Amino acid sequence: MLLATLVGSVLPLSAQAAELEVSDARVRVLPGDTPAAGYFQLDNNGARAVVLVGADSQAFGRVELHRSMSHEGMASMQAVDQIEVAAGGSIEFAPQGYHLMLMQPAGDIAVGDPVEITLRFEQRESLSVEFEAVPPTYL
Repeated sequence: MLLATLVGSVLPLSAQAAELEVSDARVRVLPGDTPAAGYFQLDNNGARAVVLVGADSQAFGRVELHRSMSHEGMASMQAVDQIEVAAGGSIEFAPQGYHLMLMQPAGDIAVGDPVEITLRFEQRESLSVEFEAVPPTYL
């Protein structure tokens, strides 16, 4: 599938931010005011662990870090305060796991639209990432 926009491109602010790589960044949009979900791969190529503590986007009024899980056959989702990525490690933000919960859309977002989201880290510079809006059926 060819994409007209750069998906998951990272705009590094410094060498410190360049140690982090984001790929496959996508926002699964749903109709109306239904919250959307942000998925991506976060790779830490640095020598020290990094801690993701939040995210912001002008396209949404509120962005939270969430984790979906299953316990004894019951699915649940909860907000988390932070997510640690070990030195040299990676975390996949995907359905049934960690994801960004994107609430209160500021306007209509169409499939294919770019959505800029800023990832905030503990004791590090923030990282702005361009996500691509994808349909609800795209995982």
